[in-house]
Amino acid sequence: MKRKTKYDYTFKLECVELVLKKHYSAEHVSKLKQTARWNIRKWVSFYKAYGEIGLLPRINQSHSSEFKLKVLRSIEKESLSLMQAGIRFNIPNMSIILKWKKDFANFGLAGLKPKQKGRPVSMSDHKDKKRKSDKPLTREQELLKENERLRCENELLKKLQALIQARKNPKP
Repeated sequence: MKRKTKYDYTFKLECVELVLKKHYSAEHVSKLKQTARWNIRKWVSFYKAYGEIGLLPRINQSHSSEFKLKVLRSIEKESLSLMQAGIRFNIPNMSIILKWKKDFANFGLAGLKPKQKGRPVSMSDHKDKKRKSDKPLTREQELLKENERLRCENELLKKLQALIQARKNPKP
């Protein structure tokens, strides 16, 4: 199943060509094509760095924790912006880098490790819930169960009564 993208490849290429070949400003193209100026700038930068391949939609990539750390260290050492880092490391979505920064700040190196997808534990590992036995309850067990049910009912009625009283007599 193909991922739906907001802007297709031909649209991006057309915008980039208007900027680079026709020498229109990114602002003019953004008004002409009714898209954000920063998108135009990003597409032009990726086109300059990677050619037409830089405009192709990306399939969800998973990056190693070493790669993520390398990106974050480059940002810190060289004072790169998110856009500059994204272009250098071919990461088109700047919010991914921002998420890595937050995860690293909050959890350290463990925050950069790839997350496991799917259920954390297989269903076979879960302990089965206590199943009701086919044996009928003894008289004592029946009374204990009824006693517990009545306690719960009594607590519920007390809370309901307190709520009614609070509504009748609101404190100023």
